[in-house]
Amino acid sequence: MFQWYRDPIPTNCVARWECAGRSHPGKHNLAVFYASCTFDCLFCQNWQFRTSTPEGVRLTAADELAACANRHTFCVCFFGGDPASQMPHALAAGRRLANAGVAVCWETAGSARASLMDEAVELSLRSGGTVKVDLKAFDANLHVALTGADNRHTLENFRRAARRARERPERPLVVASTLLVPGYVTAEEVGRIAGFVAECDPDTPYSLLAFAPSFLMGDLPRTSRREADAAEAAARAAGLTRVRVSNRHLLW
Repeated sequence: MFQWYRDPIPTNCVARWECAGRSHPGKHNLAVFYASCTFDCLFCQNWQFRTSTPEGVRLTAADELAACANRHTFCVCFFGGDPASQMPHALAAGRRLANAGVAVCWETAGSARASLMDEAVELSLRSGGTVKVDLKAFDANLHVALTGADNRHTLENFRRAARRARERPERPLVVASTLLVPGYVTAEEVGRIAGFVAECDPDTPYSLLAFAPSFLMGDLPRTSRREADAAEAAARAAGLTRVRVSNRHLLW
């Protein structure tokens, strides 16, 4: 199941400060939200999709979804949930949209099968889009505790995608992001993640996201300015220069 809507550029983009659509006023993003996920994050920020039911939902073919784009559509972004659980559908629609001149973007935890993720990267590379990978934790045990899933596929998919970033130096192909979960994803953990990203490609933009209490971690506080500043400093110390703290309005 999925929903789609037209989103003014770049209001809802993890990589909005790097978004090529900023130079195209009047254009919009075709936002495609898949109501499923391969992870089970305790802090899920879009947990409402878990209450969705298939009753009465009409199946939409990839060509029907692609036809929702119009002359004002600059890009499409497949997110959720996570498109990793619906990659054949997303890729089929993405191919049609790319052929129509629409930039293909992804927001994903990067857990898709390697061959499918490689095709997603290829679509973004040739269409002018961006692959935005949410790196939730670097420590394997912490990642399992927070998400219920291993992060090996995510890290390997990210590594392969980052290798291709130099093929299009004028516009970021890959962007990393991390949610700053108080007490769990701390500056120390961000430093580990950033060190991995820097080893892959030190020019990778890195978006640090402020946490708001949600789902099974509703009893946690929001990310503080002190925590966000420390995380940003740790990311820069690890070798990244294009670091930005997003959702600053949530900080206290």
